[in-house]
Parts: sequence; C-alpha cells; structure tokens
Amino acid sequence: MKILGAHTIDNGGIHMAARRAGNAGMRALQIFTAIPKYYGDKVSIKPERVTRFRAALEEAAIDPRHVIVHAAYVLSVATPDDEKYVRACGGLAKELERSTALGVGGICFHSGSAGTSDRSESAKRIAAAIVNALESVKGETRVLVENTAGAGRTMGKTAAEVGEILSHVPKRLRKRTGYGLDTCHLYASGYDITASKAALTAVLDEFEEATGEPPAFFHLNDSEGGLGSNKDRHMLIGEGKIGEAPFGWLMQDRRTSEVPLILETPQKEYDIPDDDASPDPYDVQMMSLLEGMGRKR
Repeated sequence: MKILGAHTIDNGGIHMAARRAGNAGMRALQIFTAIPKYYGDKVSIKPERVTRFRAALEEAAIDPRHVIVHAAYVLSVATPDDEKYVRACGGLAKELERSTALGVGGICFHSGSAGTSDRSESAKRIAAAIVNALESVKGETRVLVENTAGAGRTMGKTAAEVGEILSHVPKRLRKRTGYGLDTCHLYASGYDITASKAALTAVLDEFEEATGEPPAFFHLNDSEGGLGSNKDRHMLIGEGKIGEAPFGWLMQDRRTSEVPLILETPQKEYDIPDDDASPDPYDVQMMSLLEGMGRKR
C-alpha cells in the first residue's frame, strides 16, 4: 500500500494541518511541532494541543504511525562547536519529547555541517546526539536521518555517510532510528535518479546495503537545481529537473510500500485562514498525479 501525504499548512494549529491532509485524501502527514528556525530546546507541548491533534488525525483517518515530524532546521548536531552542539542535542531530544507525546511514527532531521572537522568524527557526533535523544525519551517514536542535498560540508550526502552515522548507534537502540530519502536531495547531491528505472533502483539498493535497511520514509520533491547542483530547492513534480518519470519508477519500487511518502512541494495558498480546512490545490494536484502512478503496472 502506498501511504501518501504532505507537509500541509498548519495555519490555525497542527490539528488544522491534519484536517487539511484528511480533506485531500492523504493517509500520511508531516508537521513541525515548534518554530523550525529556532532550537526549540525549551519548548514543551501542551496536553490540549495533543488532544486536538489526535482527534483531528482520527477524523482524517490518518494513522499516527504515518505522521512524520520535521525537526528544526538549526539542529546541527554535526557541528564541532561545543556550545552549538549542546543546544542542538537538547533541541533534538526536546523534539523527540514533543513528538512522542503526540504519538507519531518518527521525526526526521537534517544533521547539519561538519564545519572544519573530520567527517567521520562528525558522524560520531551525530550518532551521539541520536543516542542522547533516544535515551532521554522512552517510547516508540523513531529518530530518522534525512539525506542532504550536499551543500558545503553538510553531512548525510551519500549512502556510505548515512550508513556510517547509523553504525555508531548501539544495537539496542537501532530499531528506534533509521533514515529517509528526499528525491530532490538525491538528485542535487549527484545521484542521477533520472537516467533509468534501473539507475533509480541501484541508488535505493546502495542506501539499503549501506544501512542494512530500507528507508523509513520518502520526501517526494522535484528539483529546481540540476544534477549535482547541491541546491535544496523543491518544485512541483514534473516542473523541475527530475521530471515525472522517476517518480513513476519510484512508486513501483517495493521500498515505497507501507512507509510515509511525503510531499514537500510548494503550496498555492500559504495564507489560508486559520479555520479553513480546505486542502491546498497543489497538494490535490500532486496527490492525483502520484495516485495515478501508483496504479500503473
């Protein structure tokens, strides 16, 4: 089963994001639980917010296990700067606390830049931050590394690097972590998923071999930048440099079954009123396109 969803607009609260997803016929969802430009290391979630969100998920027929929380962009647990690292670690643990309270399936995060430090040492720092979060917060919610578009010295650009990060997580905690793949990031980082269906399959095989497991989620985004551009700029599927065909191939791959497939494509109505639960027209358009791809054999 293909579990399609999107990072919907949360004007009015995360429960409204869930209602908009449900009204678009989605079965998966991605949200922020705090302002993504701040560490959020001291932000807790109120019980009434949890109650509203869980009720909205039930109304929308979205399984909480198919909800991904995107952690704050500033949580650079790859950094060699001790002060920033401590805050980023605290922010990741607090994100897991909020997400566990909501009962969602996982949180995804960008590891950040290694800066001037050795990349292998940076991989160990990232893993240590994951372990700290998992040991601080008990529960079933997973902490998932997202691959990067590869700008500068950001970590998680290659399958080998994602595998190296996860290799430093103790076996007793490995079931509570994993990784996800963003199609724009793959292409922008140099993986040519447009060459052929076989080439796309080989890329997914490479990540699965390096990590010992398939992806726990996918972000489905076309790319404004070209192959190897390292530009993290998302576009509607079919309107970027990736084009429609690779998404059709991806929808036929076994690894896109039973995991959240999340659109992070542009929205048409960013200023939707807080009390308007209408789905975004672009989300409806993308859902229709992907559902059609999923039915083709």
